[in-house]
Amino acid sequence: MDIKYIRSKFPALKNNFIFMDNAGGSQILGSTVDYINDYLINSNVQLGASYAVSEKAGERLAKTTSSIAEFINASHKNEVVIGPSTTMLLRILSLSISQNWKEGDEVIVTNSDHEANVSCWTDLEKKGIKIKVWKIDPKSFELENKDLKALLSNKTKLVAVTHTSNVLGTINPIKKIAKIVHEAGALICVDGVAYAPHRKVDVQDWDVDFYTFSWYKVYGPHLALMYGKLHLLTNMPGINHYFFKPDDVPYKFQPGNFNFELTYGLKGILEYFEEMADHHLDGKTALSVPEKYDTSFDMVATYEEVLAARLLNYLNSVEEIKIIGNTSGDKNKRVPTIAFVHNSFMSSDIVRKMDHEKIGIRFGDFYAKKLIQDLNLEEKHGVVRISLVHYNTEEEVDKLITAFKKIF
Repeated sequence: MDIKYIRSKFPALKNNFIFMDNAGGSQILGSTVDYINDYLINSNVQLGASYAVSEKAGERLAKTTSSIAEFINASHKNEVVIGPSTTMLLRILSLSISQNWKEGDEVIVTNSDHEANVSCWTDLEKKGIKIKVWKIDPKSFELENKDLKALLSNKTKLVAVTHTSNVLGTINPIKKIAKIVHEAGALICVDGVAYAPHRKVDVQDWDVDFYTFSWYKVYGPHLALMYGKLHLLTNMPGINHYFFKPDDVPYKFQPGNFNFELTYGLKGILEYFEEMADHHLDGKTALSVPEKYDTSFDMVATYEEVLAARLLNYLNSVEEIKIIGNTSGDKNKRVPTIAFVHNSFMSSDIVRKMDHEKIGIRFGDFYAKKLIQDLNLEEKHGVVRISLVHYNTEEEVDKLITAFKKIF
């Protein structure tokens, strides 16, 4: 991968700082900033009016949302719901879908998810919904499908699960999990926030019912997306004004509408992954847009595996360090979101020693509180987390390792 080309697309990388807290929020593409600026200057009006500028704004956003649907392989543009955050979109989903549930119905959550895909469901206990918890194996750090099957019943309405843990970095086999869930007659809701920056999203191939992620962790602005199968979104109540009809999808889930300029800015992300493929293939192979996405994300996965392996090789060599998650850099098993604890140091102390090195990493529970509690890591102030993406370099990883060697 042409890392010089990649880094040239992110203006913030010109600053003298190493960004390794990317799971908390990635740096933004310059093209996305330009598109946001363009929208605000040239089409910053309300949609639906008869005058030309409003028509132009509507056309811009309709085209962008259609492209987003193609980006995640949705079957219809109305299956894309835009909102301010994954947390808010999942809360809206829980409030909407649960209106059709009754006391005694069941929801399964995991202890490895970010609270965005947990609290919105556990709060339904107040309405008489029973919550079951699918827990990771504390030794392998894996969710076992046999444990899920034991929790499913004829009362299970929905299983809420992360695609990739924002602490463990583990990639869960969502396609297999979805099949198990559907065979039990339930729906599946997947938090893809920690997955989407690293791998291509394909909602149809996985047969998921709902899928969410945050664009500000996929090189864009602070905005999020929720996919839902169209018939499910149509048949559930929304939270918008009383005069909205069942087929007013996605608007009935977007009170106050969505953010126009930030949504238009997403165009820059889609183009980036197209242009990445074009740049590396140098026009030698004619590809469709979806094939370009596949090509780019394959390159990202292969490159990130090198970064992850480089860091993990070092961490695995330090006897007092315990990796919280898979200890290999295998791209089929994990993304380069890497967590660890040290026998002799608090996680907070390790991270703060990196600040003066101009390296941004982080410690804590990362809102995966139940995971940190169940692994008895609260007394360590949680884990040290290094979250890499494809604009990071091997040289940056080496600088982090050198900084670690000063204290370990």
